[in-house]
Amino acid sequence: MQENKITKTKFSVAMCLYAGDDAKHFDVAISSVVNQSVKPTEVVLTIDGPITEELEKVISSYRIKLKNNKIDFKQVRLLNNVGHGEARRVCLDSCSFNLIALMDADDISEPTRFERQLSYFSVNPEVAVVGGFITEFLSGLSSSDTSNKVGRRVVPLDDRGIKEYMKKRCPMNQVTVMFKRNEVAEVGGYMDWYCEEDYYLWIRLALSGKIFGNIPENLVNVRVGRDMYHRRGGWKYFKSEAGIQKLLYKNKIIGVSRYFLNVIERFAIQVVLPNNIRGWIFQKFARE
Repeated sequence: MQENKITKTKFSVAMCLYAGDDAKHFDVAISSVVNQSVKPTEVVLTIDGPITEELEKVISSYRIKLKNNKIDFKQVRLLNNVGHGEARRVCLDSCSFNLIALMDADDISEPTRFERQLSYFSVNPEVAVVGGFITEFLSGLSSSDTSNKVGRRVVPLDDRGIKEYMKKRCPMNQVTVMFKRNEVAEVGGYMDWYCEEDYYLWIRLALSGKIFGNIPENLVNVRVGRDMYHRRGGWKYFKSEAGIQKLLYKNKIIGVSRYFLNVIERFAIQVVLPNNIRGWIFQKFARE
């Protein structure tokens, strides 16, 4: 009975695409959505400004592939590049169903990802957002080769653990989440916050009493560049992170000692340390 209920559940997959995305990587990403054990009802793609001819060709090829798999394909084209936070908000507004799974344009979802998330919601109907673990990999000879693994981000599983972890760092892997749009809309949905729009959303959901969950399995393989960890620094990045800590403090999620500790740690890592040491710290302490 539960399996039948899951396969009949209607849900959307929300994806955003911009000119800087790689066409081969996008092809593999959307293929991983099509080849799921439980397929989505629709894929909504927000095209954030003008894109390359190569990306347009991939989109054209999937119009047929998605139709053959009985998946609706909706495209929303923005005249100018508005950035990931705003593009994602537009994408969610264009989805037809309450359950929405996020998917990035260069990652690879595990074949049973959606089935596992729908099963989780079926057993835990009080949950608003469910995510899981990610594995990070460097691209190999093939765009679909995930064997060159460089990290794994494990997150807390239950609502209490997630909200406790939130006091120190972002508790959800955004690229893995499936959520209920009505509950996300209650807190204003996605809003711009430089590199932290997801953390900002989870905080607002927590403040409104929404329930979180994570599945203790890898759901998405995330493609990373060799300098990804190094880029997570600089004054702009630090000011954004410090702003998140101030928000946590003002809303009494953290106390003054945790606030100063969080800000000092981020200042040391993101501003003081050179790139190569920052990258080593991320891989050593923020990943398995």
